[in-house]
Amino acid sequence: MKTLFIFLVTLLVLFGCGRPPLDKPANNSMNSESLINEQLDSIYKWTNRFPNNTQFAIALIKNGQPVYYGIKRLNDTLFTIQNSDSAFEIGSVTKVFTSTILANFVIAGKLKPDDKINPAFQFQFNENIDFTYKELANHTSGLPRLPSNLRLSAIFNQKDPYKGYDEKKFDKYLKNNISLDYPKGSKSEYSNLGVGLLSYSLRKFSGRNFEELTKELIFDKYGMANSTTVKSNVADFLVTGLNDRGKPTLNWTPGALIGAGGIYSTVNDLSKFAIAQFDTTNQELALTRIKTFKETNTRDVGLGWFIIHRKNGDQWYWHNGGTGGYSSSMVIDVKNKTGIIILTNISSYHSKFENIDKLAFSLMKTLEMNFMDNRNQ
Repeated sequence: MKTLFIFLVTLLVLFGCGRPPLDKPANNSMNSESLINEQLDSIYKWTNRFPNNTQFAIALIKNGQPVYYGIKRLNDTLFTIQNSDSAFEIGSVTKVFTSTILANFVIAGKLKPDDKINPAFQFQFNENIDFTYKELANHTSGLPRLPSNLRLSAIFNQKDPYKGYDEKKFDKYLKNNISLDYPKGSKSEYSNLGVGLLSYSLRKFSGRNFEELTKELIFDKYGMANSTTVKSNVADFLVTGLNDRGKPTLNWTPGALIGAGGIYSTVNDLSKFAIAQFDTTNQELALTRIKTFKETNTRDVGLGWFIIHRKNGDQWYWHNGGTGGYSSSMVIDVKNKTGIIILTNISSYHSKFENIDKLAFSLMKTLEMNFMDNRNQ
């Protein structure tokens, strides 16, 4: 299957679907009374080569207080704008919310992380494979990135790869085709399928859909009024997604794998969720940040977050996301009550998609230095 995948990707490149050249550096007309020069310089450095009409909505959280900053490229110039209440697809940052739903059920005593998901289904999985909720949440399930009956359509429909992948098709895959790429628990390998199956299991277990679960257990609880999985709820303030060539593109239809990447949100709302993490008495949020697997010497996997170990002994909790028209990155430091949230309409297919994370980490370092300066005074 890997050989076939490489062959198909090669065909896409040969037939003109390769990544386009970078845009010329934008002129800089950004300004701010709230950000320091190092932060403005960092923002310009990592955003100046994206197409016209791209937007960045940024939240910088210091001492538990957010500052919002937005930019847009128009006529090859970066301008400061106000877009903290504009909605974007957050992509795989959704996975943190799926794990938070699980954590709510665990803290309520309804489930345990090591419980099997299989009793929630009325049929046996192929070859009697079983999974625990934790294995799906921390990517140690052994599952591939996508179901085998979705891979080809995802490659040839990059504008909306999950469209049409409903629960009927998912059930067929689980009954007849699901298989492991590696022994469960031997490593952590990122899987949209795994977290999609986690959310499907939680929906089966609770008898509620994903929108109902996120709204009741997270959005309403933390005052996230503009967060949803329903596009029509945010249509009036949804930023148009752009493909890797800077052209408007479709919003993704997540289908049965909705828990892997189906949420729309704003940096204002995500800041509320980030700041709630600083409350160490909040048991369900704390549970998502507990180490469940050692990935490398510098990175562990929690129940929802990736845990980055800093040389100074601090820990950053991070997740990013990307769809055909949007990218996101979210980093928080619970101990020091700092965080960076970035939402943008840059396609995850863009050749400089990784700049979004680079910007997030760079801005976190400015908050870290500023915190150290204050602490040493």
